[in-house]
Amino acid sequence: MASQPAPHRLLAGPAAAAGAEPLHAHLGRLAPWRAAAVRGPDLIAELDATGLLGRGGAGFPVGRKWRSLADRGAGSAVVVVNGAEGEPRSHKDRVLMAHRPHLVLDGAMLAAEAIAADEVVVYVGEEHVAAWSAIRGAIAERRLDDGPPTRIVRAPIGYVAGEASAAVSYVNRGIARPTAPPRPSERGVDGRPTLVQNVESLAYAALIARFGGAWYGEAGRGDARGTALVTAGLLDERPLVREIELGTTVGEVAMGIGLADTAIGAVLIGGYFGTWATGPEAWEVPLDPSAMRAAGLTFGCGMVSFLPADACGVAATAEVMGFMARGSARQCGPCRFGLAAIAEAADGLAACRAGTAELANLERLLGLVVGRGACHHPDGAAALMASALGTFSDEFERHVRLHRCSAPVVATRGVATLGAPSARALLGAVDRVA
Repeated sequence: MASQPAPHRLLAGPAAAAGAEPLHAHLGRLAPWRAAAVRGPDLIAELDATGLLGRGGAGFPVGRKWRSLADRGAGSAVVVVNGAEGEPRSHKDRVLMAHRPHLVLDGAMLAAEAIAADEVVVYVGEEHVAAWSAIRGAIAERRLDDGPPTRIVRAPIGYVAGEASAAVSYVNRGIARPTAPPRPSERGVDGRPTLVQNVESLAYAALIARFGGAWYGEAGRGDARGTALVTAGLLDERPLVREIELGTTVGEVAMGIGLADTAIGAVLIGGYFGTWATGPEAWEVPLDPSAMRAAGLTFGCGMVSFLPADACGVAATAEVMGFMARGSARQCGPCRFGLAAIAEAADGLAACRAGTAELANLERLLGLVVGRGACHHPDGAAALMASALGTFSDEFERHVRLHRCSAPVVATRGVATLGAPSARALLGAVDRVA
């Protein structure tokens, strides 16, 4: 059952049609960030206590990440607000930036204060036009003395552009490629210690600073505490953004957007670094990062994409693998050659022109790329492909042995290349799944 967002949750506030929330409305609703009850080192401790995990995909504890910067005591750190969101089926970050830009900037200011940073860089995907406009306008609305100097940088289109070291590399050199150690926390923007934090994580920090960890823990089911933004929808249709209680099941998200279990063949959970599961397997899965990790799944970027029951999982996976190969940095062998070979093999299997030898070769290739890349891009792609081989095992066998597909809908109509709708269109049906 869906309802409107609870007071003070991420998407509470003006209606979607109002566009970006202006500063005066934001302050009237939440008060200035400098008036927050918990700030500085106390905020880091509060973030630790809540167990807030980063929402960019890796799920690293936010408090621990901030503390690693604060403990350096450099006094000249940088905060990079990561709004690149290069995964085409994830839209929650761009929606948040487009409609609640000041909440994101408040989180950045609080982070800068906590780690003694003297600069904030907001890194926004260049294709996220509404988000870019909202963030730029919000920066212009704020007083010059309201926190450290803040600038906005356009993140280039590309899946790896949002990886932390790639973001730093782009800010420094105009090249969005992951780099080897040292890590950004050690040597980032202009050689200074740098906190690279996802926009949703910062927005939560801004609310926790105002209302405390106990408030954050009021939502959630079972052992899971808090809420999260998820992007949900059929793989071949425009998705919607929802704010859910952690612990909400995949099935409840499906029903919340009008999908019945009989209409779903499989679910891609966690994004393109996530995993496939059959509809029945996924239906009762709780969207709880800790519980999912224990079950061999990943919450990732909060993407829950449903494959229609009449669509081909082999073809859908081939589309994603093609995107992952094209979206690599192409700076190491596993990405340049390994992912290209995996994508080519997956395409041949989807087209029913490959046999058992090609299937065996694909499985061999997966083992060759894992753990050998300059970043985790090939690992995530290989993990997704491996989950597809298990979830769609019968269909893969049909493709290689009979050279036929059982699904009447073989094409996925642009799974990986679906054009991004406007943030307003996406937010039109946003609510909290309770």
